[in-house]
Amino acid sequence: MPGNRRRSGCPVSLSLEILGDRWSLLIVRDLMIRGYRTFKDFLTSGEGIASNILADRLEKLQTAGIVISTVDEADSRRLNYRLTQKGIDLAPVLLELFVWGGRYEDAGVSCGSIEMMANQREQVIAEVRRRWSEDDRTPLFPLTKKKRKDGK
Repeated sequence: MPGNRRRSGCPVSLSLEILGDRWSLLIVRDLMIRGYRTFKDFLTSGEGIASNILADRLEKLQTAGIVISTVDEADSRRLNYRLTQKGIDLAPVLLELFVWGGRYEDAGVSCGSIEMMANQREQVIAEVRRRWSEDDRTPLFPLTKKKRKDGK
């Protein structure tokens, strides 16, 4: 926050100052679950984020210590982003948002997938942490894209 002024010392308020916009948790999701690493990966994720907003959120997440960036070994013009321990500790938050959204909103995710995740929370989080520690970039599970009304 500008000048590091905080509204309150409440942990929820402090967390929302970092993660309370539409894009930050989606970037964390893409790093954690989809295995995305580059600016282009995030930009073409299908969420429709503008490049200036993406750059701002990546910088904000880096400043907060949730994401780090490194220069790509194969192409020094490209940065690769990775979650820090602080970032990977958001896995339970994302899992709960996934389960809640799948249960109560028309998310296009099968009820079986939602219930499996709800019933196996610890295993899902352990797998996320394993993939993070091994820098395994394979998607944890495919996220379905909901078709638009025009059929696309």
